Amino acid sequence: MRHVLMFCFAALLTVGVAFAETNRPNIIFFLADDLGWSDLGCYGSSFYETPHLDRLAATGARLTDAYAACPVCSPTRVSIMSGKYPARLDTTDWFGAPQPGSDNRPWARDKPLLPAPYIDHLPLEEVTLAETLKSAGYATFFAGKWHLGGGGFSPEDQGFDVNKGGYFRGAPTPPTGYFSPYGNPKLSDGPEGEHLPARLAEETVSFIRDQQGEPFFAMLSFYSVHTPLQTRADLEEKYKRKALALDQNSARFGREGNRKVRLVQDHAVYAGMVEAMDLAVGTVLDALEDLNLATNTIVFFTSDNGGLSTSEGGPTSNYPLRAGKGWLYEGGIRESTLVRWPGKIREGLVIDAPVMSTDFYPTILDMTGTTLLPSQHIDGVSIAPLLRGDGALPERALYWHYPHYHNQGNSPAAAIREGPYKLLSFYEDDRVELYNLSEDIGEQVNLAEKLPDKAKALLAKLRDWQEALDAKVPSINPRAASN
Repeated sequence: MRHVLMFCFAALLTVGVAFAETNRPNIIFFLADDLGWSDLGCYGSSFYETPHLDRLAATGARLTDAYAACPVCSPTRVSIMSGKYPARLDTTDWFGAPQPGSDNRPWARDKPLLPAPYIDHLPLEEVTLAETLKSAGYATFFAGKWHLGGGGFSPEDQGFDVNKGGYFRGAPTPPTGYFSPYGNPKLSDGPEGEHLPARLAEETVSFIRDQQGEPFFAMLSFYSVHTPLQTRADLEEKYKRKALALDQNSARFGREGNRKVRLVQDHAVYAGMVEAMDLAVGTVLDALEDLNLATNTIVFFTSDNGGLSTSEGGPTSNYPLRAGKGWLYEGGIRESTLVRWPGKIREGLVIDAPVMSTDFYPTILDMTGTTLLPSQHIDGVSIAPLLRGDGALPERALYWHYPHYHNQGNSPAAAIREGPYKLLSFYEDDRVELYNLSEDIGEQVNLAEKLPDKAKALLAKLRDWQEALDAKVPSINPRAASN
């Protein structure tokens, strides 16, 4: 009898362990590309329609001061997967950008500075978020834009069991772009004219259905809303009609440096791209409900850099933020970020604490009860206590290092935010700009001369950080010096 009881007790323990494992929360991580901070209804857009993301905000948390680690895509994606600042890994520019000094980089050819060299892939030595979750028993899935290297640096080489569409390119390929045939070696073509955001959502749902109760980490990394500017004909027509009803007397463009910057959201094609992405998010969220998985699935949504506003048609406005993609002003790095954690986050929560894309790695490990790896995600902290409302973040500064010119019109720069103050340091002329974001979110009033001690202290802290990370800096451009 004693042996029978011991056997039953052992069986119950086994079932309990299995239940505990299968009851671990699932993770859905939506990552948009080039989406502006002001591009969602829940962040103030009255032109773009994003009901599904607005619903996500209403049932979870909306972060007002969430940042990408870089104003361009690949470095921020590295920060999410590694938990490290791009400057620490020298992955500081978008992968595929010609190295400094190349004639294939026309926007930097005759500039005063030679941008810093950079590494064009996510190093295999990094233990990625996907690898850590996979080791912890999670099934891992990737769909969409990777842009972290090709060949031996693909999603399959970095911890993902399944990859649908992720390879070295950072945008859909011409001539069909966002419509099948895709010309993507990692994604089979669908019926002619099939729309890419919808297809990626369907692939994600198919993966979720196949898990049969096993915990999963699914990353739907949209190519949207990156160029080429393409959308469904019905959505474009819808927003053309909507644009006609806008006040046509408002100034549609201003100036940022030597570039025009869009001030009004009225681009019909871009609006259609935003809505198509939102519809794809809705497809996945609805599937979670249909499969009775919503209450045990944590959902993240963010973007890799700010909206495209000063070049390539400048299709969106990040107002009231300044500038956009490629710039270290708020429009280039502040991101719309949503988190839903059923039973843990109060619905409709608004968080104004500054957070960084490096924080996602430790946060997800914390949420799932997975052992933290402090030496890996060294530049991030878990924001789970902040989301739960039972703790605060440690006092810290946030940093950016972008030692490159970009075709959006910016020049090499670095930045630091500590509390409400943000300082930018420009390499071309050693110019320093200081802003109080709590009073001046649009970065219009430079306080560097009015508050010299604050500017000096922040600049010293920024330089110490760069030195500690051995951040590569620009040098004198010999071509420009000889002219």
